[in-house]
Amino acid sequence: MNRRTALRGSAVVAAGAALGVGGALPAFAAPAAAARPAAQDFAAIEAAYRVLQVGSNRRSRERDKAVAAIDEVAEGYNSTMNVGADQLWADLPIGPGSTYFPKMYYKLRTIAVAWATPGSALSAKPELPGRILSALDTLYRLQYNENTGEIGNWYVYEIGVPYWVLQILASMGDKVSPADRERYLRPVLKFVSDPNRRGNTPSLVETGANRADKAMIAVLSGAMLGDAARVTTGVAAVTDVAGGGAASLVKLVTSGDGFHTDGSFLQHDVVPYPGHYALVLLQAVASLIEVTSGTAFEVAADVREQIYDILPDACAPFMFNGYMMEPARGRFFSRQGETGHDAGHQLIAATVLMAHKAEEPARSRLAGLAADWIDRNKWAPFLDVVDVQRFSGGLQPVGVPEVEYAQELLATKPKRPPVVPVHRVFGQEDRMIHVTRDWSASLGISSTRICRYESINGMNLRGWYTGDGALYTFLPSAEGHYSDAYWPTVDARLIPGTTEKDSTPTPLGSVPVTPLHHTGGVRWDAEHGAHAMDFVSQDGTLTAKKSWFFTPSGVVCLGAGITDASGANVRTTVENRSLGENGSGVLLADGHLSSTRLGQTSTLDKARWLHLKGVGGYILLDDAKLSVLREDRTGAWADVDTGANTGGTTTPYTRRYQKIVIEHGAKPSGASYAYAVLPGASLVSTVASVWAWRVRANTRTAQAILLWDNTLLANFFAAGTVDDVTVSGPASIGLGRTRKGWRLTVSDPAQTQNTIRVTVRRKVVDVPVAGTFGATQTVELGN
Repeated sequence: MNRRTALRGSAVVAAGAALGVGGALPAFAAPAAAARPAAQDFAAIEAAYRVLQVGSNRRSRERDKAVAAIDEVAEGYNSTMNVGADQLWADLPIGPGSTYFPKMYYKLRTIAVAWATPGSALSAKPELPGRILSALDTLYRLQYNENTGEIGNWYVYEIGVPYWVLQILASMGDKVSPADRERYLRPVLKFVSDPNRRGNTPSLVETGANRADKAMIAVLSGAMLGDAARVTTGVAAVTDVAGGGAASLVKLVTSGDGFHTDGSFLQHDVVPYPGHYALVLLQAVASLIEVTSGTAFEVAADVREQIYDILPDACAPFMFNGYMMEPARGRFFSRQGETGHDAGHQLIAATVLMAHKAEEPARSRLAGLAADWIDRNKWAPFLDVVDVQRFSGGLQPVGVPEVEYAQELLATKPKRPPVVPVHRVFGQEDRMIHVTRDWSASLGISSTRICRYESINGMNLRGWYTGDGALYTFLPSAEGHYSDAYWPTVDARLIPGTTEKDSTPTPLGSVPVTPLHHTGGVRWDAEHGAHAMDFVSQDGTLTAKKSWFFTPSGVVCLGAGITDASGANVRTTVENRSLGENGSGVLLADGHLSSTRLGQTSTLDKARWLHLKGVGGYILLDDAKLSVLREDRTGAWADVDTGANTGGTTTPYTRRYQKIVIEHGAKPSGASYAYAVLPGASLVSTVASVWAWRVRANTRTAQAILLWDNTLLANFFAAGTVDDVTVSGPASIGLGRTRKGWRLTVSDPAQTQNTIRVTVRRKVVDVPVAGTFGATQTVELGN
């Protein structure tokens, strides 16, 4: 690490003084001449972090609205805070354990940040610093100090509250005496003594987002205490210098937590988390890059470049118009303060912050992505800060600094990337995305490798079927669909794409995996792909073979071998769409009006097509028995999340839903279905698509469709033959002509084979798949 010149350090310290951090040097720094360069770096780190909390007073209409939004919340917290009593807030009792005191620190952090934000209402209250310091002393004395024991959630003690402490101290600046600063940081040093390891279990090496957060905490606390060794340790934790790089945040892996070689991201070993924990990691590292820039401790250039490459590869693919797709978000879609738009905002903020210090060409790439997401997000605009009240930790809401940084970036008029079709398989996290110019889709699926759902800490209390083949479709005309109180109000027993029993769901586990390997798919080209899942219900009674074939106009869904002996009716959900509050929309079936009378179920036999105005079309490719129901459903966020520090409110929400369900009856044996979902399709295009696809197979062994240009997309669950293609074992296949002749694409969805033998057009091809983790292999067959 090369030291920067004293001249540069002096300029940064001057900037810090202007922001209210302190005088020419912070009070905690040693005045000796020999220590001056390090002291300047410490001051620079703290000054930069303060800007990340309160902004730099870059005035605009949007910033003023953001200031008003945080003022509204902070004033409420301040008005109800009783600093004359040990219990600061009436609804947050004091006592041991992690249940209440994190929210105490979060409220105090909100007050402190609002006070330190230029132009805020609280900044004009001269008595406020005294109230904040009095409350901080109470919390230290009674709730969080170096003698406190971890009771409950370790995260609270080792990451959550340390962050709030550091943000309070950074916001208060020289209002906190050096002695008090040192005192309040003692528990942080205790619980984050080593950013590489879990404090309450020193043998456990930190990974992923937890490591990133602890690295940032170590750097900030080290800078505040003038401890160069601690700052160095924090920066070194990014690449796990202490562990020889084994848990490096930028090292691509093929198992366990972290970013994987195919762009996947896992946390908790079996949970796909590009839409939460990866965002936490990226935000922490982006902040670390920002605050250490220009100091002796700055993150190495090659590490910065790696993280700049990871963000577009692993997280950006799951963004739709600035919204983070549901299958990427684990248990957190049940959290009131973390909708897909909130998660999207977090990625935008991290991308903007990275672009701020990045060099070309990374800067232009990151800036273009951020500008595009900001522009496209119309339902919950990034720069329109409202409803901050619902946040209480976790992903940080957009605030004053995020608005200022974004406006600075947008002023440079970044070149936005074009929207192009994408079909991509993330085999190491059992996820995929399908992007067209008009709509996007993704699947929630599971296997022996990836869990059905995650339900811990009182969260995701209705996630039973979200990993059983859930098909999510995203429309520009309905950006707010999954954000608008969807999870508290949807009938979670009928998730589109899933085949389930009409019975009480199996009790929730924590992170249950399935006993079957076969989950995955193949990419044919940017516009086409096939995906499959060998399905068994969590209680083991219901089995089915399920396939999805993705095309530019829609998704063809096939199911076969549907068998269950429980006696409950078995159903496949074609659609369960929220129409919003008091929503409407004509539903046509084969040209006839279908009943939309609330609460009245209609039965349709052998319908060929349906169209739901404003949503899309549905093609029935076999003689299905459908039930159709429009209903109003009421629920509260507290119904799906009761976590002590995340739980939702009991405020009721009512949303109207349109259900379209295929009924398989009780005790089906070998039942099947075949239908297509046409997101956003007009009535005319729906009718025109009735004969667009030909089903070539739909059995327990193979499911396949033939496209208009004779391209074959097929999923084999065992050795078998479809048309001119024979395979030796489980496989996903694409076969068709290109300008170069015949092309074959192959993958091993089970991820258990060494070679797949494919016989096609009288040619025998042995395709090596060992170690490919379900990735697509391409073979040019020529003419």
